[in-house]
Amino acid sequence: MSENLSKEKQEALDKAFERSMPNGIEKVSNKNSSIRKVIGIVSGKGGVGKSFVTSLLTVMANKKGLKTAVMDADITGPSIPKSFGIHKKAYGTADNFIIPVETESGIKMMSINLLVDDETEPVIWRGPVIAGAVQQFWTDVLWGDIDVMFVDMPPGTGDVPLTVFQTMPVDGIIVVTSPQELVEMIVSKAVKMAGKMNIPVLGIVENMSYFECPDCGKKHEIFGKSRVDAIASAYGIGSTAKLPINSEFAAMVDGGKVEDIVTDALDDILEEVLR
Repeated sequence: MSENLSKEKQEALDKAFERSMPNGIEKVSNKNSSIRKVIGIVSGKGGVGKSFVTSLLTVMANKKGLKTAVMDADITGPSIPKSFGIHKKAYGTADNFIIPVETESGIKMMSINLLVDDETEPVIWRGPVIAGAVQQFWTDVLWGDIDVMFVDMPPGTGDVPLTVFQTMPVDGIIVVTSPQELVEMIVSKAVKMAGKMNIPVLGIVENMSYFECPDCGKKHEIFGKSRVDAIASAYGIGSTAKLPINSEFAAMVDGGKVEDIVTDALDDILEEVLR
């Protein structure tokens, strides 16, 4: 009896992770949206700078002349609008669609903070409601003509990443991590989830990888020796990047000036994204 129950549970879990269901649960965007590539930015844990990496990649793609968009799918911890200095609100149309907000450089953006009256108020919703909101960001927002959309997802392998993977045509993901040894186990969960959903991992970004002394130029690995190359090798991931601890970058993000950051640290990752 217990063996049968175990088998049933396993079958239920396997079915939950299927990306292509018999009736198909992948949703199409509206007729006024044409999005050619969707890239998810994920992390196994919070506090590793996932939103920063999402913002940087979006800005870098935009500077290459691509029509870019960023979807802030981290509903309970939205930070993308602040990085871009956006505080105005998105608005709806007469036929119940949503017009995304545009940044100074023309990046289209959607976040729950662009819809609520007070962006400092917490979003206290249960998982299915949060997942439903993310789904509506895909189906109900008039994105227009977009070359590449970056989706900033909440950490972990819960409702929102599963919703994004199952309902949106995700072309690949970028995993963001930090140098601590514990992270290797956490990263493996994100990578394995992507594998179960048949979504390729395009690269790994190690944020806070080191601090470069402005006086002598020596690099100090404050959070421990870098492990990103070893992790990438273990999972057959070819593209990696190391972002330093940079107080100037932090100040620019806090000041809503992420579009002014200039760095080549993510060039290889972006090249992999745009292949």
